[in-house]
Amino acid sequence: MFKTALAAALLFAAPAVAQDAPAAGAHDDHAGHGDHAAHAEAQAEAELTIDSPIRDLLANEATAAVLEKHMPGVAQHPARAQFEAMTLKQVQPFSQGMITDAMIEAIDADLKAL
Repeated sequence: MFKTALAAALLFAAPAVAQDAPAAGAHDDHAGHGDHAAHAEAQAEAELTIDSPIRDLLANEATAAVLEKHMPGVAQHPARAQFEAMTLKQVQPFSQGMITDAMIEAIDADLKAL
């Protein structure tokens, strides 16, 4: 049910998502800098919060596990490309009630506990 309702709702959100996507190479400023790139990656992982884009949360093993716990199947969602640049709060209005405030609060608490 979660997948079907969210997929249908996100079809209408696709134009807005396209505008939110970062330009190609926007995060490549540390590429080729060896230890600096590793440090930047570690720092970015430490800063993942409920306000991070879903794609960033899913790219990290620990935060992806939190999302999967509360939203089973989100990583394999057929409309993932349409919503992964958005935060959970941004997706919530399109979820037809499938993403609740309580769910977001629980995810937030689990992310803070990492």
